[in-house]
Amino acid sequence: MITDPDDFFTKGCGRCARFDTPDCSALRWSGVLEGLRALCRDAGLEETAKWGHPCYMHAGRNIVLLGAFRDNVRLTFFNAALMTDPEGVLERQGPNTRHPDMIRLTGAGQLSDLAATITAYLAEAMTYAEKGMKAPKEPRALDMPDELAEALDADPELSEAFHALTPGRQRSYLFNLAGAKQSATRVNRIAKFRDKILAGKGATER
Repeated sequence: MITDPDDFFTKGCGRCARFDTPDCSALRWSGVLEGLRALCRDAGLEETAKWGHPCYMHAGRNIVLLGAFRDNVRLTFFNAALMTDPEGVLERQGPNTRHPDMIRLTGAGQLSDLAATITAYLAEAMTYAEKGMKAPKEPRALDMPDELAEALDADPELSEAFHALTPGRQRSYLFNLAGAKQSATRVNRIAKFRDKILAGKGATER
């Protein structure tokens, strides 16, 4: 995975075999991604690379993550439960996502239409970061370990794939992770499970 955000815009995230090829999703959506990048920078956000994607921070907190897919580009907000979404543009990553947390763009023309809204939403999220505000923890329908919740928040592709799994397959991962006593072990297992989750398989499937 890339560790320099500049590489994402010129080569991709480094997660698959399409990295640094014309077929890379990041390169196919380069114009939209560069436009979103400019909005984040103009808002005063600090640009970093996390989990192979450009991540924008403020006041020591993650604010948004950029991601490119075959048919869309996503700007995903951290701490989405705090967002008021007055324009109703935030979508859920999947049916089990607790709060709408992403702005999805499926065409280049949407960027100019949404630019003012995105700028306002970034400012709102930055205010919460400055105040140290976090959404209160809510009971989850599934007993999801914090490490998995954080991994899904940070990795839009993984989140989409996990939430597309059947409830039984989701539980297979939760049961497996519940058996690990240490946080580091759970983190390592999640990393090893990533390919299976993207393939739509359960924890015990080959």
